[in-house]
Amino acid sequence: MKKYQINVLGEKLIKCSTDPVTGFRRNGCCESFKDDPGKHILCAVINQKFLDFQFAIGNDLITPSKEFNFPGLISGNRWCVCANLWLEAYKYSCATSVILSSTNIEVLEIIDLEILKKFALDLN
Repeated sequence: MKKYQINVLGEKLIKCSTDPVTGFRRNGCCESFKDDPGKHILCAVINQKFLDFQFAIGNDLITPSKEFNFPGLISGNRWCVCANLWLEAYKYSCATSVILSSTNIEVLEIIDLEILKKFALDLN
């Protein structure tokens, strides 16, 4: 039986998006895998400022790439983004909203939970 992965709230990781289908393995979840060098473990709700910043630093999230089964993103999409790249955007005031219930607990090795909470859309 496969053990489920945990989110930053200490609960079962919830799917981030199935439209478009996200996740390193394109299963909708921001799961952590040893073969994922980018650590696509943070569920972000994409906005244009974040897209523009990523493009400016050489991470094109706009242009579709069939090779990577990547549809290209638009504002409003949910997507499992690289934790380090989200943190870089944060440092330049370009961070986008996050879904904590869909963000892998391993992100806390890179980003402090208090920072993530400031951008969370799923806190009461």
